[in-house]
Parts: sequence; structure tokens; C-alpha cells
Amino acid sequence: MGYPDQRFDVNLSILFTELPLLERPAAAAAAGFTAVELWWPWIETPTPPQAELDALKKALDDAGTQLVGLNFYAGQLPGPDRGALSVPGEESDRFRANIEVAADFAASVGCTALNALYGNRVEGADPQVQDALALENLVLAARAADRVGAILLVETLNKPESPLYPLVGAPAAIEVVDKVNAATGLGNAKFLLDLYHLSMNGEDLSQVIKAYAAKTGHVQIADNPGRGAPGTGSLPLERLLDELKDAGYTGWVGLEYKPGDRPSAEAFDWLPASARAAG
Repeated sequence: MGYPDQRFDVNLSILFTELPLLERPAAAAAAGFTAVELWWPWIETPTPPQAELDALKKALDDAGTQLVGLNFYAGQLPGPDRGALSVPGEESDRFRANIEVAADFAASVGCTALNALYGNRVEGADPQVQDALALENLVLAARAADRVGAILLVETLNKPESPLYPLVGAPAAIEVVDKVNAATGLGNAKFLLDLYHLSMNGEDLSQVIKAYAAKTGHVQIADNPGRGAPGTGSLPLERLLDELKDAGYTGWVGLEYKPGDRPSAEAFDWLPASARAAG
């Protein structure tokens, strides 16, 4: 049990960001990791030129890193946005334009998890209208994910840092997961359980794990306070990951934390080198 018993991947959108995108897979590999994940890398466009998609695929392949998670287009992230799929108008259109692009790229690199961030509440927009739009777009995304053998992830964020994001408790995200699965009949919508966000919401993490491990498709971690590496805060992350395993979760654990003032390569001291390569 403990950290060496997990399958970790590195989020290259929060770690190694001191390097250009195409150099990050090799940097993760040099640090001993064989699996990575990404937020949508092209925040300005849902439909980047094929040459840029090909270049990212080559960087992943050349480094020997497996992409295990990818966000759909989510607006300005990092930045003020928290997704696009429930935002009426241009942002919803951008999300739709991205669905097949992201799914096809995921298929090209063997990535089997696609994360669809819900999006913020918009001033002047009816929340019920936003939720109806969200379900419509999530159904399209779930079908595209299923076409390429992937799951669709729905994520809870935290209210202090994302006050306009409506899915700020595990039950809210689970409700959306259930609605999408009911609408598609595919059963491939899953919960993205982020222990940092849930802890920022003040949720009982052990209880969330017990209640929702069976519906969880991906896990992400950072310590709290500070969103730093494990051991920089007070969360019992090793114990919580053991609880997830005991509850039947055997998937990936994404390292989605800030490296602090040091280079990203030095932010993994808490994890033995022998435990970094995914078996």
C-alpha cells in the first residue's frame, strides 16, 4: 500500500510549464514518468492546425509517454474560464467544434479519458437554460468519447477558487454524470475525483470515496493548503489513495499540483523514483 502502489501521471499543463509544450513530455520522462495528462493545450482555438496536433503526438511518442487524460476545449484555462460547454453562444459553439477534434486526437495517441469542464454561470443567463445546454453538449461529447473507446469525465471544482462554477460538490457532479448516462445509455460518463478541490469545499473525503469510487473514472491530487506537492500541506493523501484502492479504484492518479518556486523536475521528492514509471 501507499504511494508506490498507485499509477501516477503528470499533468503537463501545471507542471513543467517553464518549458514549451513540446518539450514537456521529454521532461516528464526524464523525471521518471511514463504517463501524462493535459488540459486543452490551445486555449485560443478549439480547432488547431493539424500540424500542431501532429507535433504534439510526435513529442509524446518520442518521449515514450502515454497520454492518459485530455481536456476538451475549456476557454481561457488557466485564466478566468472554467469550461465552455454550458456557456451560451460562441463558447458553446467552440466546444462543439472541438468535440471531434479532441476525440480524434485522443484516439491517435491512445488516450481513453476526456474531461469536459462544465463552465461558469453567466450573468443574465438562466441557470436552467445553461444546464439544458450543458446536458446537450455532454451527450455529444460522451458519444464522441465512446466512438474512440474513451470515457467522459465530469469534474467538481472548488467554490473559493471557482465561485461561478456550479459543480462545487461531489453530489453535483455525480448528478450530471447520471443524467448523461441516462440520456446516452452508454454508461461512459464518469466522475473526476480531485481530492484538492473536494478538500477546499470542506467535503468529507473518506465519505466521498466510499460513496462514489464506483463512478470514478480518474483521480487528481494536490495538497491543501497551497495546491502544492504531497507533503507540503495537511491532506493525508497517501491514506486517501489507499482508501480509493480499497474501494475498488484501479485507475490513474493525476499529479495536478503547483511545483512552487523550484523547477518542476525537483517537485517529486515525495515519490520514490522507482514508483514513477507506470507499470
